[in-house]
Amino acid sequence: MNKSAIPYARPARRWIILSAIVSVLAGLASASAQAETDLSMESAHDVNEGVLHFLERPPAKLIHHHHNRILIDADSLNSGWVSLKQCHTNLDAVPRAQVTFREGYVRDLRVETATRIKQAWVEGATIQLVDVEPGARLCLLAQTRAFRNTGNGYFSLTSGPYMRKFLDGYYPMRVTLDIDYPAKMLQLIDIAPQAQPGLILNARRGAIHLDATFEGELNTLIQFERL
Repeated sequence: MNKSAIPYARPARRWIILSAIVSVLAGLASASAQAETDLSMESAHDVNEGVLHFLERPPAKLIHHHHNRILIDADSLNSGWVSLKQCHTNLDAVPRAQVTFREGYVRDLRVETATRIKQAWVEGATIQLVDVEPGARLCLLAQTRAFRNTGNGYFSLTSGPYMRKFLDGYYPMRVTLDIDYPAKMLQLIDIAPQAQPGLILNARRGAIHLDATFEGELNTLIQFERL
């Protein structure tokens, strides 16, 4: 659905990725030091090297929670556009951050709420953040072109990769997806990954709920058939 990869600038090229669409950037040595200090306080047992690993038991410490609420309506079957409300809680405290979407795949982007964040504004296909404090929360609204007609009456909704990355390691995060779709027009046929310890799936006609706690990179694929 969206991606981000923003280099952490001087004094050395470093990368911090907090989720599928949140990345941190700064041009000052002090900013880099602050972020490194914040993340290095987490246990070494809470970082891996990129292989997706679901956590049956969530960490005792609060972790970044990325919640997407997606509405697929009748128009989506023709246009590919879906409505999105996205909220981030327990964000890492950093001087600068941005939420980025792929150019041409987002429209009507706007900030709904921003608490414990000094400034938050829309700039092109991004939301720019300044002075993110501990306990910060951000909610945004948008239309995203994430629903694809794969032919022969089949459709797919993809999202990710979701990740929270620092240097070469991945830290735990939680992702929740709540998806509403027209039950009279679409039938759910498959969800990947499948339910397992650390990944909860609940589906009923017209609605899907996915809740995952993991380390590494998570991509989701939900497939439908037109009735």
